[in-house]
Amino acid sequence: MAEPPERFPSPVYADTVLGPNFEHAKQYFLDALIDIHYAHTRMLAKQGILSHEIERALTGALGSLHRKKIAAARFDGSCEDLFYFIETMLEQACGRDVAGRMHTARSRNDIAVTLYRMVARTELLSLAHAIAELRSGILGLVEKHLDTVMPAHTHTQPAQPTTLAHYLLAAAEFLARDSERIRAAFARVNVSPMGAAALTTSGFPIDRGYTAKLLGFEGLAENSYGAIAAIDYIAEAAGVVAVAMVNLGKFTQDLLLWSSQEFGFLRLSDGFVQSSSIMPQKRNPVALEHARILSSRALGDAQSVMISAHNTPFGDINDSEDDLQPVVMSMFSSAVRGLRLLAGALKSAEFDCKQMAERAQHNFLTVTELADTLVRSQGISFREAHDLVAAAVQACKNDSAETIAAELAKLKPGLKLKKAEILQALDPEHFVRIRKAEGGPAPERTGEALKRARASQTEIVDWISAKTSMLEISRLGLRRENPTF
Repeated sequence: MAEPPERFPSPVYADTVLGPNFEHAKQYFLDALIDIHYAHTRMLAKQGILSHEIERALTGALGSLHRKKIAAARFDGSCEDLFYFIETMLEQACGRDVAGRMHTARSRNDIAVTLYRMVARTELLSLAHAIAELRSGILGLVEKHLDTVMPAHTHTQPAQPTTLAHYLLAAAEFLARDSERIRAAFARVNVSPMGAAALTTSGFPIDRGYTAKLLGFEGLAENSYGAIAAIDYIAEAAGVVAVAMVNLGKFTQDLLLWSSQEFGFLRLSDGFVQSSSIMPQKRNPVALEHARILSSRALGDAQSVMISAHNTPFGDINDSEDDLQPVVMSMFSSAVRGLRLLAGALKSAEFDCKQMAERAQHNFLTVTELADTLVRSQGISFREAHDLVAAAVQACKNDSAETIAAELAKLKPGLKLKKAEILQALDPEHFVRIRKAEGGPAPERTGEALKRARASQTEIVDWISAKTSMLEISRLGLRRENPTF
């Protein structure tokens, strides 16, 4: 005898998909879903598709919803997802006929993509705020260390002297570019799909622009097919996170190296280090390790977003919907946590300026300037000067300025260069001061760069504040019946 057909949902489908998705939707999308209900209802009434009496009944039912009751609910198969669960609660509040009128001229398709965009824009703002917080702390360090000479490295080897301010300004620049990428992504995320319905809009005389405005969007995802089918809005956001996390990881890796005993450039405060269960002397800079792994996790999640969307059909498809969103949220969460942790660790960290200056004196870091000095004073080509200085370095038994000067005199006895000039050329502080080209480490140049960075920081913070206020004002306007839901 044939088994009776299994009723929806299959227990295994409920356990592996519907149940987890229900919990995720409550955690991430409940507020946005209620906002969409308010906005769509108001639009339908404005357009005369619903009477104002029905509008009041629906908004009153929305206002009667209780967050704690919804949060406590568990998936039991009686409703397919959170959307239908809320619809059932509205039916209980105002009747099936009235509640059912809310769904006129819309679909779960445009609702879902709108939810995702609303949450993504908020997460982008959180990311922007975390980046701004880290950048602000870095600029504060720049101001303190305009004259702090240190060795710079290329290919992980000592290269030339620079200043800590110069190094940190480079980090401030990539953080500013990260901020610019967020702003660009936000503009493309913050457009409304509502009104696209399943994918072809509706025969009702809806006003998509009005709904978009109520929800704090700054435009429309105009083509209704693309509004449902396109995934580039979240792929771009993932790309922004990926680039920011590559930047963060490289910076954090340097700081970890500087925290080692071998370098001794950086010391985290006690609040950000842990000891060993067996080695009493250990001060492990674990906060930096956590910042590094968090950036790696966020990068991995960003790649997962791309891979999940790759080679899927250009249409409504589950691959870019419920199952993908927890990955998106994890991506943003790890990125923000890593940025905030690094900002906190740097706020109370100490740099050993004496150790940095001492290291800049060694390993022949200044001999580029010696070659430059030969070019200026002797009229020889840089290639000849380079070869001469390289030969002197190879002949030296130590890296003292006096030894280099002596070897140089042996190699070119007729050299018309005073010993004092050679010693000056080999001085790390002179090396830094003379590099006054735009973008260089000379203190006057880094001071100018700091002023520009401060101005751009103000612009970044103002943008975050403006967009945050815009979204909050739109939400308060929607929730005037129940602002504390």
